[in-house]
Amino acid sequence: MRVLSTKKLQPNQRDLLLGAGFSVVDYNAIDIEVLDFKIPVKIENAIFTSQNGVKAFLSQTSLHPSSRKGEGPEVRIAKVFCVGQKTKALLEKNGLNVVKTTDYGADLADFITENYKNDSFHLFCGTKRRDEIPQALKNAEIDFFELKTYKTTLKPRKFDQKWDGILFFSPSGVESFSSQNNLKNTIAFCIGTTTAAAAKKHTSTVVIANSTSIESVIAKAVKTLK
Repeated sequence: MRVLSTKKLQPNQRDLLLGAGFSVVDYNAIDIEVLDFKIPVKIENAIFTSQNGVKAFLSQTSLHPSSRKGEGPEVRIAKVFCVGQKTKALLEKNGLNVVKTTDYGADLADFITENYKNDSFHLFCGTKRRDEIPQALKNAEIDFFELKTYKTTLKPRKFDQKWDGILFFSPSGVESFSSQNNLKNTIAFCIGTTTAAAAKKHTSTVVIANSTSIESVIAKAVKTLK
């Protein structure tokens, strides 16, 4: 079985596939570029939709009371809301108070609009961000400020060989791969429903991981292909 990952894998992640007897090729189908953006020194509520947004934020700030020193101003954040367990782990590693985490932006939007109608928010996201959270906040008349912290660039690559399965971790990854390759007759293993929706535009054979983690996508591919 030959598997392609549209994201470079860590050695332990590759071993999960190699140990199952699969051959593996991995590459980054997209590139992330940190943008310049201004950050208030005091934030009541922050929303992060991905690890990339957190990394961009950390690259330009110092967090209080953390001892970490960044290049930008010292920033105080009271409460943080985020999408994804890996995003939560990165935030907490840097001393931030995460009060709510969901696997999908739509679920986080529902939670905020139901429980924090009178609060204001800063939304840290990428240039290709989805509409669920900002649209829900607008509809609920919740004050928010959107800060685009990174830019996603497609890195298309043509492959001549056929794959038994392809691992996808974002709609942008699907777009990048599909711009140069055909997904027909290949199983697309997707990290979540939004990525799966993008894949379904190119193939009818789509499998969604049990949770939104790289390891879960790999586990689903191993179980399905074996």
